[in-house]
Amino acid sequence: MSINTSNDEFVPFETTLFVRDHCLCLHTQRAARLLARRFDEALRPLGLKSGQFSLLMSLNRPQPPTLGSVAELLAMDRTTLTANLKPLERDELIEVRPDNEDRRARRLVLTEKGCALLARAVPIWTKTHVDIESRLAAGSADRLRTDLTALLRDDDEKNH
Repeated sequence: MSINTSNDEFVPFETTLFVRDHCLCLHTQRAARLLARRFDEALRPLGLKSGQFSLLMSLNRPQPPTLGSVAELLAMDRTTLTANLKPLERDELIEVRPDNEDRRARRLVLTEKGCALLARAVPIWTKTHVDIESRLAAGSADRLRTDLTALLRDDDEKNH
């Protein structure tokens, strides 16, 4: 089926159906929302959301990362990342400190309280993740990760 690309003000319903069935962005957004809801529900007893878990996990490194490296890893702009850090900082799960080498840079430090919460969250994440992956065909989760990583890598190469 071809999509109507003329400048008509009317878009046929067939085009709507085509986009619904083929749009990678729509399918990815729907799946991302579903996955986020599942992890949010699982992590709720700890007072965490899936995005907060990912953010805390991204700080679990031998050396505290810079704000920029975390923003890049999570594919967030710095402003959005900073806004997402505020509640974690307020709850004393993280600290934002100046870099010892470059006072303009900021390092994100997982506090002892943050480490303890993350340690309690990992088994919940693991159980939820195993449950979700078990619903997929054998090998398809690895293929999905590979394909999504390739899209990110292609975008990184275009933007750098």
